[in-house]
Amino acid sequence: MGTRRFGWVNWRGLQTLAVREVMRFMAVWTQTILAPLATAGLFMVIFSIAIGPRRGDVMGVDFTTFIAPGILMMTVIQNAFANTSSSIVIGKVQGNIVDTLMPPLSAAELVLGYLAGAIGRGLMVALGVLIGVAIFLGIVPHHPLMTLGYVVLGSALMGALGMVAGIFANKFDQMAAITNFIVTPLAFLSGTFYSVEALPPLLYGITQYNPVFYLIDGLRFSVIGVSDSAPLMGAVIVVGTTLAICGLAWAMFRRGYRLKA
Repeated sequence: MGTRRFGWVNWRGLQTLAVREVMRFMAVWTQTILAPLATAGLFMVIFSIAIGPRRGDVMGVDFTTFIAPGILMMTVIQNAFANTSSSIVIGKVQGNIVDTLMPPLSAAELVLGYLAGAIGRGLMVALGVLIGVAIFLGIVPHHPLMTLGYVVLGSALMGALGMVAGIFANKFDQMAAITNFIVTPLAFLSGTFYSVEALPPLLYGITQYNPVFYLIDGLRFSVIGVSDSAPLMGAVIVVGTTLAICGLAWAMFRRGYRLKA
């Protein structure tokens, strides 16, 4: 145990949980790291061949360059969500979630430990995609530190959402429904493959309330220098949303909601 200004923290336990979450996805790296990279590459190839030559420039850049940051962020958030949600749901289904709940870890430490795994996986897939677009498209981030910040923010936001979904779901089919009807639409309908300026007024207004739009738009600005909104405003919205969802996950862990028999 160690101390900090705002109370006691089980640093060893927090570190152990974080390492466990990282080792969990690294043990099956072909599924958790390599497969998402292959999927991102297929998206780039298919959209470049099928649409790129006819689409022309978008916001002053060619279509392939425009969609690269969107595919990067889409890959990051999907994997960050999958990391925390699958870890919790598998623990509940197999009955070993008690091994995580019984050690002297506070709700805040549980949240941080699971987030560490989500951020680690998000950073790894982001690095793979960035290396790929640099080699094959010659795209290098204009603002590397901002790119890193948005990748971490995206991983944290969707990692927190994955915790909430994992705690709520008791079966794999419930988790699949959340993924298919919430996470996937959020990823695809947030400006990944288009500029939101082209949307009808109603859809444009709805998009302004979607935090994933600000993740994709902010990352696009950091990588290629164009965006549909102010990156700073987007970062503030994403940080606020992430803190709110982390607070919800903390409350669920603290109460043992759908975790304790």
